[in-house]
Amino acid sequence: MLVPALSLLSSIRSAFELYAQRSVLTVFILGFSSGLPLMLVFGVLSFWLREAGVSREQIGYFSWVVMAYAIKLFWSPLVDHCALPFLNKLGRRRSWLAASQCIIIVAIMAMASTDPQQQLHLMAAYAIALAIASATQDIAIDAYRIESAPGKQQAALAASYLAGYRLAMIFSSAGTLWLAAWFGGHQQNYQLTAWQSTYLVMAGFMLLALLNTLLSPEPQVQSSEVEASVSARTARLQEWLNTAIIGPFLDFFRRNGWNALLILSLIASYRITDVVMGVMANVFYVDMGFSKEEVASVSKVFGVIMTLVGAAVGGVLINSFGILRILLLGAVLSALTNLLFSYLSTQGHQLNLLIGVISMDNLSAGIATSAFIAYLSSLVNLQYTATQYALFSSLMLLLPKFLGGFSGGWVEVLDYDRFFMLTALMGLPAILLCLWLIKKTPQ
Repeated sequence: MLVPALSLLSSIRSAFELYAQRSVLTVFILGFSSGLPLMLVFGVLSFWLREAGVSREQIGYFSWVVMAYAIKLFWSPLVDHCALPFLNKLGRRRSWLAASQCIIIVAIMAMASTDPQQQLHLMAAYAIALAIASATQDIAIDAYRIESAPGKQQAALAASYLAGYRLAMIFSSAGTLWLAAWFGGHQQNYQLTAWQSTYLVMAGFMLLALLNTLLSPEPQVQSSEVEASVSARTARLQEWLNTAIIGPFLDFFRRNGWNALLILSLIASYRITDVVMGVMANVFYVDMGFSKEEVASVSKVFGVIMTLVGAAVGGVLINSFGILRILLLGAVLSALTNLLFSYLSTQGHQLNLLIGVISMDNLSAGIATSAFIAYLSSLVNLQYTATQYALFSSLMLLLPKFLGGFSGGWVEVLDYDRFFMLTALMGLPAILLCLWLIKKTPQ
């Protein structure tokens, strides 16, 4: 009995030492700063807009704001290879992190000064600025995370990042809804000042992320950094194009051959079913009569906790069965759980049923997300860290976010039950591509 107990204590101590490393804690806070802005332009913003009387169709089109995350590949080479001149003392990664976080703070404060009932177009402009800055921050964070430790520690960094990211989603979604209810005196009627005060609080917490960036070390890596110096840009232009733009894409196709097209197709379609459904999720909760406190407690806290459980389960399953098989499992579960929302839409305001549906949906999302992040990370060549990862994460969002913009119109025509059935069917391409990739990939 003594030997197993000592072995268990040794394992616990080793795990604690691993997750207590400075690089792991830094990436945890970076994950938090990555997750916080996303909810403010995608999740709770739709709740705010619906309470303000904005139509479902307009809210659907408004979701195109987050297309910034899907097209970030176009400026990822710049982030990958150049430090900002006015922040060059911070280094290549931290200069972009600091600049993007400053813009995020200003954009959130600007949204807090806007009335969507009277200034919807202005609200959209500020949200676009926030999304672009947030997407730029994500490019730098992905590169920082991958370059901060050797390959054997990447699993710990990925887990730490995901934990911080999901906790930020709790805070910026559930926290936002709770704060909006509290500032509004827990009244169910719409109050503009309650939402504005809440967004100002969120801007304040992004200051902590900026402080983390300023106090964190710059990663030390051997890289083929391209210096886009103004004085030498003519002579270096061809080198910059080859190294920063052409090289990453040619490298990916060179390493994967024709299978690269299959891989890119899977990346582009894997999240369609949950992203398209997710655009209307908060609008659905408002229309079903769930209060901000109920949505915060069930969807934004309990749901995210189940996502973390799913991520942990996904990690265990990946170690046992490999990434591709768990990718397939995640794709199947993501499609099936949308059918649960279709059933919920026919039952009215049923809080216990909402808890069950949210639990299953987020558990499956955690499994799928952990497998997908591990798969995308395995595809990256460290010579082109930020550019290639940005390519993959952009493709992951481009088609789903584009289709999601039409979701409000589809709900108007189909009603919620058939809309959720439609989103479940959208998961079939990803399932078929996973099966094909498993067959094509040597075991």
